[in-house]
Parts: sequence; C-alpha cells; structure tokens
Amino acid sequence: MTGTMSDAAGTKPVLAIVVIGRNEGERLKVCLQSLRVAAPRALVVYVDSGSTDGSVALATALGCELVALDMAQPFTAARARNAGFQRAAALHPGLRYVQFMDGDCEIVAGWLDTARGYLDLHADAAVVCGRRRERFPQNSLYNQFCDIEWNTRIGQTSSCGGDAMVRLDTLRQVGGYREDLIAGEEPEMCVRIRAKGWQIWRLDHEMTLHDAAILKFSQWWKRSKRSGYAFAAGHALHGAAPEYHWAQQVRSVWLWGLLLPASVLLGALAWTPWCLLGALVYPLQAWRIRAKLPASTPQRGWYALFLVLGKFPEVLGQLKFQIDKLVGSRSGLIEYKK
Repeated sequence: MTGTMSDAAGTKPVLAIVVIGRNEGERLKVCLQSLRVAAPRALVVYVDSGSTDGSVALATALGCELVALDMAQPFTAARARNAGFQRAAALHPGLRYVQFMDGDCEIVAGWLDTARGYLDLHADAAVVCGRRRERFPQNSLYNQFCDIEWNTRIGQTSSCGGDAMVRLDTLRQVGGYREDLIAGEEPEMCVRIRAKGWQIWRLDHEMTLHDAAILKFSQWWKRSKRSGYAFAAGHALHGAAPEYHWAQQVRSVWLWGLLLPASVLLGALAWTPWCLLGALVYPLQAWRIRAKLPASTPQRGWYALFLVLGKFPEVLGQLKFQIDKLVGSRSGLIEYKK
C-alpha cells in the first residue's frame, strides 16, 4: 500500500493509517485487506509488538510500512501508536491526519472519506470516531456486551477509543499517547486534547468491525480487571478539578466492588447473619440498570447483570494499580486474548 491519500490536486499527502497488532493472525489479514480495498493508495504503517504468528511477513507482503517495536522495552498500545504516527510523519512531513486502528478491526467502506471530510470542514475538531461494531456478537454474551459498550452517544463527546482519526498537529501538540499507561490511553490523551481547546466528535457513520473473540468468562474477567486498572490510572492523572476524569467510575467500583460487600460480610460476622440480606442490593441494582437501558438493547438483562458483576474484577484492577503505585512497580499488560 504505497503512497497516501492526497488532496484534490493529488500532490499533498494528507492521511496515513496506523495499525497496531500482536499475533492477530487471520484478523490482521482481514484488517489490512479491508484497507487495501478502502484506500488502495494509502500509506499503512503496521506496528508489530513481538508477533510470532507470521504477522510481520503478512504485513510486509501486503505492502505495509513495518515498525517492529523493541520488545526489550515495556510494551503498551500507546507506545505502538506513537511509533506508528511518528514513522508516518517522518516518511511524509505533509501529513495532516492519522487514522488509528487495532489489528483485529476491519475498516468500513466510506469511513475514511467521511472522517477526513469532517476534519477538513471543522477546524476546531481534532478527533473523529464512528460506530465500532462487534463482528461476531452471536458468538458469546461477552462479544455482545462489547457491541453495546461501543454504541456511544453521537455528537461532541469527551473521548474516543482505539479506532479514530486524529489531526497530526494535535498529536504533536499534546505529545501523543502516554506510553506508561497499559490501558485507557485514548481517553487520557483526549483529556489533554480538550484542555488545548480542541473538540472530539462521534459521527453517525459506521467505522470499523471488531473481532473481540471473548468466548470465556475468564477472558471477560481479565478485560474487566484491565478496565478497573485503567480507571484508577486515568483518575490518578486527571481525577481532580476541572476534569474529574473517571472520578465517578472509580467511586462506583470502590463502592460496589469492595465497600458494600465488606460491610455486608462484617455485619454478618459481628452482628447478625441477617446482614447477608444486604447482598440483595446487587440484583436490585442490576434490575434498576436494566430498566434504564433502551428496550432495543440486545440481552439487556444479562448486560445489566454483568455491569454489576464487573465491579468485582474492576476493583481488583484498581487495587493492583494502588499496589503498583505504592511499591513503585510498573504493571505489565493485562491480556485477555489468550
């Protein structure tokens, strides 16, 4: 995939695509082939993080610019994204926009033109994202939960996910992604972007298909634990005024994942076993969440239940962050695709 998406005159490259991946196998093939169809002349930079499944050879064969990260240094997705856009900018100094994608995603036809067109017309917009969908929601409840989670509000918003188009000037202005974050690096960067006066928009347009491949409870548990860690890490950076970044999420996790169950258990041990009835607050909370979800939400009863259940792995993630912070340790990735 040589060249770049250019301006109307065809002389100035304006867009590059950065794909990050590690042992994505067939998913990476689908990703890169979709880009070949959607943007056959686009510069695609593939950043590999120690794959052992032939991903490097595949990306090279499909004409991608390859960046192989030095795995002697701690790996994060943030580090991979930074390496990708920096390579793209070095190859084509005239670049204006970078589309970021995970290697387990497929681009939807029309998205790149829509996103670029929006940024062309709105000088105050720095980031645009669209609808990311789960490719196989029928394969598991957990895949279905991901699809619901990604159906975010349309319009101006506070953050984006891993798939988004970003102005290169903005990336440079804020210093890119924080490479020490093992998760939640996109919302954290968006805090800094908005602090510079830029806007972030979620467009009413299909963007990517994602293959979550979460088929087991243990995978869901690890992903939820990673979310808890990300909440705590982001809150430690921007939890104070004026952002209060993830303050509500952190409080909710501590309350439902630790304080309430500890209170119920201690009450039962120190006073009366009837205190165990306090645990009924959990199904009641799940019922309350279900009632608030749109009736069209697939599996909304199960989704509400798992939102409540998720507080327990999330609090473990938050505890892990606090312990790492206390001992001065840096956590490795919490991987769920194994």
